[in-house]
Amino acid sequence: MDTCSEDPHLGRASWLLGFTSLLLSVCGALTQSSRVHGSGVEDSGIPDSLKRTQGDSVLFHVITSPELPPGVELEKMFWGIALGSNWTAILQVIPGSDVPEWFNFQDKFEKRVHVPNTTTLRIDNLTLEDSGLYRARVSYSNGIQTDQDFHLTVYEPMPLPQIWATVPSLTRGWCNVTVECDTTGTRENLTVSWESEGLPRELEQRPASGPAPNPWTLAVTLPLTQPSASLTCVVSNQVDQKTVTWGLGDVCGHETGLHGQVTAALLRNILGSVAIVLLILGAWLYLWKTRGDGAPGWHSG
Repeated sequence: MDTCSEDPHLGRASWLLGFTSLLLSVCGALTQSSRVHGSGVEDSGIPDSLKRTQGDSVLFHVITSPELPPGVELEKMFWGIALGSNWTAILQVIPGSDVPEWFNFQDKFEKRVHVPNTTTLRIDNLTLEDSGLYRARVSYSNGIQTDQDFHLTVYEPMPLPQIWATVPSLTRGWCNVTVECDTTGTRENLTVSWESEGLPRELEQRPASGPAPNPWTLAVTLPLTQPSASLTCVVSNQVDQKTVTWGLGDVCGHETGLHGQVTAALLRNILGSVAIVLLILGAWLYLWKTRGDGAPGWHSG
């Protein structure tokens, strides 16, 4: 009796497992070969989002594929502007060449575009019209091409804001003032916030009265005992920020001083009137006394 005979079911299972493993290996190799050696264009996916201010520079840098087989090299680099699924090539860069080959928009970009290396492009002195979707297409020696997109948004420089104040009202040691932060040009895409210094926590800071809250306007009630307090208006967009600080004492302190000047003037007028009355009274008494001493006497007959 043979004790080493195999179970036929176990043998078939082992053979099926080996065949499946071999089939998966072949499919994986074919998939890898198709992906690396094919002639299609691979998209990198979501564009890199870049935000700059008008007049600044922007740097586009492409990361080449790390999965290339040995011996495959970068052959050409194309830079262009993408419009949906279509794109227009601007220039071409070949490794080892310092001068790019231009295709389109040379008049627009030539003086502002620089190629520090094969996979990097820099645009200087950006304009608002430079906003858009840029595409870098890398061409390898084995026929593979990959795309990488960059979404550039160019913003206008932030204008320096200004603060305006209405004429305040003074009530029993308090200065009620409404301040407004303003900028030149449009307020679209701008965010405004207020910061304070030297104000007590319980101080009321609220949007000015009106049909709807206006973040650009603020109503402040300031104790006259703290004329050195200040408000800062912070205006910002996606890439820049500007601030302006305004001292509340510039208005409240001035009004307090004016109130004191009026009070002093009134006091001087009162004292002057009292002095005049005293002078008149003194002169009348003097004349009355003098007239009484010099009057003729009555003599008996």
